[in-house]
Amino acid sequence: MNTPERPVPSPCVNICSLDDDDVCTGCQRTVSEITQWRKMSNDERRSVLALCHERAKANGLVWMLPARR
Repeated sequence: MNTPERPVPSPCVNICSLDDDDVCTGCQRTVSEITQWRKMSNDERRSVLALCHERAKANGLVWMLPARR
């Protein structure tokens, strides 16, 4: 018996403010991604989360640890 997959949770951190590109400064989602979130499949949500991570890195909001040698 397969149990249904749990929904991927929203990345919202309750810091809701849009930058000049209409990207939320808290979660790094676009307005479109925010409004469509409830209708997205888990795969679509994971794709959005990957984009959010890339936006955060590009804005210096993600700290990358140096590779071990």
